[in-house]
Amino acid sequence: MSEAEDDWFGPEAATFGDRVAGAREAAGMSQAQLARRLGVRHGTIRSWEEDLSEPRANKLSMMAGLLNVSIMWLLTGEGDGMTAPADELAEDGRDLRPLVAEMRALQTEMRAMAERAARLEKKLRALMERERT
Repeated sequence: MSEAEDDWFGPEAATFGDRVAGAREAAGMSQAQLARRLGVRHGTIRSWEEDLSEPRANKLSMMAGLLNVSIMWLLTGEGDGMTAPADELAEDGRDLRPLVAEMRALQTEMRAMAERAARLEKKLRALMERERT
């Protein structure tokens, strides 16, 4: 197995939301089912999976138990969690690994660009604030 396959849900390849969605799907639950079991709204689960928000510690602990993964794995991709999906073939037999690899590389680049944009915005705000004073 290649390093990329070993690290399918790792910190460089997946986000917290990716891991929540992957573990939820592996547990055979819909977003609505997980929301009901955690006592939160469906939109809350969607926000977590889209990395728009994160759960509080008590919900994180409950979710890890329901999904049979460790809290550390949900947060970082390290520890007791899931392994890479075994089947990366389309129904017609085409190998999807190159497309998956390209998508993951694009996601990594987009995360890096978003972080760069945030740093630049912070510098710009600081400069604008200095000019006001």
